[in-house]
Amino acid sequence: MKTDQMPSGRRALLRCAAVLGAATTARLLTADTAATPGRVASGTGAAGPAAGPQTGRAPKSPARAAAYRLRPMTGYGPERGAPARPPVRRAPILRLPGRARSMVLSFDDGPDPRYTTDILRTLRRHDARAMFFVCGEMAAAHPDLLREMVDDGHVIGNHTWSHPLLPRLSRASIRRQMERTCDIVDATVGRPPQWFRAPYGAWNRAAFELGAELGMEPLAWTVDTLDWRTPGTGTIVRRVLGGAGPGVVVLSHDAGGDRSQSVQALRTYLPELVDAGYRLTVPGQHT
Repeated sequence: MKTDQMPSGRRALLRCAAVLGAATTARLLTADTAATPGRVASGTGAAGPAAGPQTGRAPKSPARAAAYRLRPMTGYGPERGAPARPPVRRAPILRLPGRARSMVLSFDDGPDPRYTTDILRTLRRHDARAMFFVCGEMAAAHPDLLREMVDDGHVIGNHTWSHPLLPRLSRASIRRQMERTCDIVDATVGRPPQWFRAPYGAWNRAAFELGAELGMEPLAWTVDTLDWRTPGTGTIVRRVLGGAGPGVVVLSHDAGGDRSQSVQALRTYLPELVDAGYRLTVPGQHT
């Protein structure tokens, strides 16, 4: 039977099925299949160990259902207004493609008023944007700094609640670490994180799957300053300037130890990057 001879109801069902098939194909094409599940990417751009606060067990997630959480699908498509769900990746993103003369500065483990305040001031002075991967317990203790980040146009990412080594936790514990941090960020600035970074760069399958369920993309880094080892301000500066390039993501820290060298290094390398023509910017949702 030709399509134009079918009853109108069957023609409508065929059109609906075609739309669903195209949407499913598009989603499959966006999935990252570059690496083996549960393994930290290796090579010159690989994510290395990162430092951070090591505190006790995270509090239980609040009973309320946060607005960002995904809702069940109904009918022939996603519920209208439901947030887009990123693909479940097998490796974290190491650099951001298609960003000519743009770089991303990222800071982990904060916020800590001893260092984050100075970092925000320096970024503001040079009209630069950055990403702050916050630990939930630090965010809960210093909510004003989160609001200052958002007011200045920075992006807040999820770095778990208490900076544990995720492969040693159960899936339920990983979810609590991630959800609790999403909740505190959402409650403080009015929207949840869209990016996630595993402590120590230690990713596993559960981290990728749960991050996607919560609407977050996994971001690692291209250049590790190793500032948590306090190698000296000059060494940090040389590492950033030596690794500069389009789409590069730089890892530094604004908490978890003495970060005075990180603060001083930023004051030196940031104006040099700007003078060299780089834009210090942040990614959008699911870049």
